[in-house]
Amino acid sequence: MWFFARDPVRDFPFELSPELPEGGPPGPWVLHRGRKKATGSPVSIFVYDVKPGVEEQTQVAKAAFKRLKTLRHPNILAYIDGLETDRCLHIVTEAVTPLGAYLKARAEAGDLRELELSWGLHQIVKALSFLVNDCSLIHNNVCMAAVFVDRAGEWKLGGLDYMYSAQGNGGGPPRKGIPELEQYDPPELADGSGRAVREKWSADMWRLGCLIWEVFNGPLPRAAALRNPGKIPKSLVPHYCELVGANPKVRPNPAHFLQNCRAPGGFMNNRFVETNLFLEEIQIKEPAEKQKFFQELSKSLDSFPEDFCRHKVLPQLLTAFEFGSAGAVVLTPLFKVGKFLGAVEYQRKIIPVVVKMFSSTDRAMRIRLLQQMEQFIQYLDEPTVNTQIFPHVVHGFLDTNPAIREQTVKSMLLLAPKLNETNLNVELMKHFARLQAKDEQGPIRCNTTVCLGKIGSFLSAGTRHRVLTSAFSRATKDPFAPSRVAGVLGFAATHNLYSMNDCAHKILPVLCSLTVDPERSVRDQAFKAIRSFLSKLESVSEDPTQLAEAEKDVHAASSPGMGGAAASWAGWAVTGVSSLTSKLIRAHPTAAPAETNVPQRPVPEGHWETQEESKDAEEDSTAADRWDDEDWGSLEQEAESVLAQQDNWSTGGQASWAGQTSNPGHKSQESDWSSWEAEDAWEQGWQEPSPPEPPPEGTRLASEYNWGGPQPSDKGDPFAALSVRREAGAQPRRDSWGDDNWEGLEAESRQAKAELARKKREERRREMEAKRAEKKTAKGPMKLGTRKLD
Repeated sequence: MWFFARDPVRDFPFELSPELPEGGPPGPWVLHRGRKKATGSPVSIFVYDVKPGVEEQTQVAKAAFKRLKTLRHPNILAYIDGLETDRCLHIVTEAVTPLGAYLKARAEAGDLRELELSWGLHQIVKALSFLVNDCSLIHNNVCMAAVFVDRAGEWKLGGLDYMYSAQGNGGGPPRKGIPELEQYDPPELADGSGRAVREKWSADMWRLGCLIWEVFNGPLPRAAALRNPGKIPKSLVPHYCELVGANPKVRPNPAHFLQNCRAPGGFMNNRFVETNLFLEEIQIKEPAEKQKFFQELSKSLDSFPEDFCRHKVLPQLLTAFEFGSAGAVVLTPLFKVGKFLGAVEYQRKIIPVVVKMFSSTDRAMRIRLLQQMEQFIQYLDEPTVNTQIFPHVVHGFLDTNPAIREQTVKSMLLLAPKLNETNLNVELMKHFARLQAKDEQGPIRCNTTVCLGKIGSFLSAGTRHRVLTSAFSRATKDPFAPSRVAGVLGFAATHNLYSMNDCAHKILPVLCSLTVDPERSVRDQAFKAIRSFLSKLESVSEDPTQLAEAEKDVHAASSPGMGGAAASWAGWAVTGVSSLTSKLIRAHPTAAPAETNVPQRPVPEGHWETQEESKDAEEDSTAADRWDDEDWGSLEQEAESVLAQQDNWSTGGQASWAGQTSNPGHKSQESDWSSWEAEDAWEQGWQEPSPPEPPPEGTRLASEYNWGGPQPSDKGDPFAALSVRREAGAQPRRDSWGDDNWEGLEAESRQAKAELARKKREERRREMEAKRAEKKTAKGPMKLGTRKLD
């Protein structure tokens, strides 16, 4: 029976890459790229082939194998595995590149920066300090060929072939026998006279000076070239001169060299080195220090190398979020680093964290996620958006903080193309209807209308027909002037989604009513939109064959392309709307639909529990109560200042105005504002207008003004005058929205009915109290064991 010996190289869990070897330090070692067979992860493999007649060289290679296997330090080449046979030696380390090849590639790409070199030299000096001061070992081979760089740009010290003990154990330094390495020996070793007393680190510090010269000037041709610093930075030259001084006694200890270079104005005193040092000790830092570090990190990332951000900063950010208490401060640097990742890597590393963040109850984190959604939305697939993102985002529509509601509305511009039929046409429309009708903040109502106009093309044909006309008509009656402008622009932006019949019977009547709006900006936009719709109707009237072409998009399925064209026509920009809304919220923190001159429904004191009043409050606060019961943490300072200015944000306060709408004719809409399913309720805003209010005394007809004749009118703006007359008779108000008299002629009757109801309730209360007193007097004191039935 034959037995075959197993090949240890074949059974080795790592294999060499078929690519050509990368070289390695001068000597017998050859550096190969490799990978782990089980996982395919990249590694570097140093290979030494044992040859007969070179026993001394083989012993040096085996000593290097042993040293690298036993030495562990962040700045020394990391040993992973090894193989030792009679024919070869294999040392497997982390994937690295020789420093010479790395610097050449970076220089050719134009990405080599002085910051990166300062940190790399800091790491090599720190490794030497560890060897000399902690291990009493002399490296004896510091040069460009003994330094390697990993994928994060970290410099690692290798080339341990000629290392020996500084205490004299095991004999003196081994003989190199390689001329390329002997040129780095200090002069006191070259002449062999031993004329100067030297420290144990003197020789390695001389070689460090040679390494610094090569990093900035290229390969060292001869030792005499060290006298000329060349391209070495001026802040490093004094310390470099100490290293290459002829007197070995004055060469500094590696630890002292680091301190000198880290002094104010020193070569290694910069933000990049400080960031790396903090990351090395981040596990022992206080939470307050971590918070401050991550807040300032984003400003510096643009000047840091890309590989460093991807492979060193990103893992720390993910760890800080997963296991630490960093919170929302990691978001900005996280998304900034994410720009350096490919699509696959982004999906694997960033998206799971983003999905988890959306379920957080931290308000500050939620608002920052919404603000920076455009940075990661392209990496989210539709199933993830609909099942894991959107259910959490929609809670923001019901948040009591206006900043959260505002950002939630604007985020729909990015989420709408990825939403499914139910989420887009049902759930989202319910929330938009509620915001547009009942939100206290005029800017948020305005933003809701703007957003609806921009996502209108994504809606289904049925939803567009049921929602758009009614929603934009509603906006044109808003007391907040920018909301009225947004309603006009919404009609214009979605002009291709309406039939000719709707344009003539529904849209133009609404727009014509705005031609006498008190605000000049509203009138200007209304005239532009009217001209556009009239031109469209006129072209179809002249050539009826164009009707099919003009209405081709009315019944078409959702088309993202139409939304882009519409938004361009309207001249909308998300950033512009955002800045406008933020300013308006700060300027008018309590601006609400209830702040018109509509008489409020009187509420008798002590009777909040009456059935008639609690019904409205229940409808408004059912969903909000579930949301507000959770602990959402602290919001950013600006949002908190907005909340501090609010006087009455309670559910009861909302109920006091929730039942009122901008048109007295559709009181029946009160129970339908949570949905746009009730088409009739929405369309009453323009189908059943209240009787026109008679003009104030002294108002001239439009035909009496000079609208463009040769003689200019000396009356000024007739609409401005009309606005002044109307405001003169109105009651003083807390804001500057203007008097829009939403209730018209029915306001007084509604107030009278409310007053009558209040009196009836008060009489009923007195009757009940009288009956209770009468029963108590008749029965006398209650007996023990009896039960009170009244």
